[in-house]
Amino acid sequence: MVTISHVVQKLVEDRVYIQETMNKGIISYGSLAKQLKSEIEEELGKAVKTHAIEMALRRYADLLQQKHETIHFDYSSDIIIKTQICDVSVSQSPTLIDKLKKLYDVVKFEKGNILNIIQGSSEVSIVTNERYKQRFLEILKNEKILNVEENLVSLTMTFSKDFLYTPGVIFNIIRNISWENINIFEIVSTNTELTFIIHKNDTVKGYKALEKLISP
Repeated sequence: MVTISHVVQKLVEDRVYIQETMNKGIISYGSLAKQLKSEIEEELGKAVKTHAIEMALRRYADLLQQKHETIHFDYSSDIIIKTQICDVSVSQSPTLIDKLKKLYDVVKFEKGNILNIIQGSSEVSIVTNERYKQRFLEILKNEKILNVEENLVSLTMTFSKDFLYTPGVIFNIIRNISWENINIFEIVSTNTELTFIIHKNDTVKGYKALEKLISP
């Protein structure tokens, strides 16, 4: 049997920012209950009292808080910023793989330059320093370039290997960034590193969002 609590949970889970305000304790449950009332009544097919919705919201908020508290992870980390980054998106093709291999010969990794190749089912994203953009486009000639994004920066956090085995860590970090209304162009993850590619205008906000997690 579908209850008010079931519907409330479903509606809140579909709205990540409501979850955030509930976690931070900065939402009016009475106002939220009134806002959700018509949707809940439509789902249940009957009239529902606002007070009952408010109580269900409060119970779900307690559940969210318990889930949040179960994520035990030491976020102590270095935050590494690299500027003048670009992101090139290209369609997958039979000839693309051989061209991607040539990109590694261009990048001077010993100087701290970067190359991240993120392969999807139909397209590939290439994250590198802007200085290599033109050379890369020459190598990728005759491939279908979907987008070239410039004026980006990378923010990298480094962790212990516990990062790989702790549920909820990436979610916690991403929601801190999203809360600052920062658009994430790419996410690059390894066993001990998590890198976000964002616009250079969001550099300070992004750094502060990550710093909040590692500050004592």
